[in-house]
Amino acid sequence: MPSKTGQPASDLYLGVEPEESAKDRQFITALARGLEVLRCFEPGDRLLGNQEIARRTSLPKPTVSRLTHTLTRLGYLHYSEKLGKYQLGTAVLSLGYSLLSNMDILKIARPLMQDLADYSHTAVGVGARDRLGIVYLKGCHSTEATISLHMEVGTHIAIATTSMGRALLCGLPEKDRECLMDRLRKQDPSEWPRYKAGIEQALKDYHDRGFCFSIGDWRKDVNAVGVPMLPIAGSRLLSFNCAAPSFFLRRHMLEDDIGPRLVNMVRTLETEAARL
Repeated sequence: MPSKTGQPASDLYLGVEPEESAKDRQFITALARGLEVLRCFEPGDRLLGNQEIARRTSLPKPTVSRLTHTLTRLGYLHYSEKLGKYQLGTAVLSLGYSLLSNMDILKIARPLMQDLADYSHTAVGVGARDRLGIVYLKGCHSTEATISLHMEVGTHIAIATTSMGRALLCGLPEKDRECLMDRLRKQDPSEWPRYKAGIEQALKDYHDRGFCFSIGDWRKDVNAVGVPMLPIAGSRLLSFNCAAPSFFLRRHMLEDDIGPRLVNMVRTLETEAARL
């Protein structure tokens, strides 16, 4: 659905370019900059100083100093006097917790995901789009598998090479998918021909089978299958996957067994979501 400015909603969701935001009278640049400061903190980034934040955001250091001061006063950042650096504050955690706790579909999905993980001796996960990536929302792991893939909630993963990302692309309306693919092309032009080939194959597989693959494309030692859960009653598009080390999870297992089971799980969830 277009915004009030006529700009595609997908563009707003993915993050806007400077020239786009300048045309949008509803867009609050100061707020956007503050949120970009918070987004600088990635897994493993315990502390960041203003100089590093300025480098990552491409904002002037005086601007960053005012933003970090404000965010600290509000509890979204915590300042270490000893080190002269910032870390995320507890207010950020409360926002994330509120999001996850209010996503009823995740509560319904957990036992179904765990059942599939235990059956397949794999990891079953669910994620949602965040700009040009996927943010991992929940994962269930086989209680019996000796080797499993563990992804932390909040981890960002690629769209173009993962089964979860490709499934999300398959679930998007055509115009939104084209917009996102164009952004991915601009982000990494040299790798785009390889990415595009994988995405096109995923679209074909999804059309023919109802699921798509990542066979060593994200990591050479990982095979996975993905299925999108289409939005229902105003919910967001989610993407589910089932993944395991490639020496254990062969392609024929994904095609003949795990893929169809993942499709059935997602269809069950869609039925349950329609009742919420």
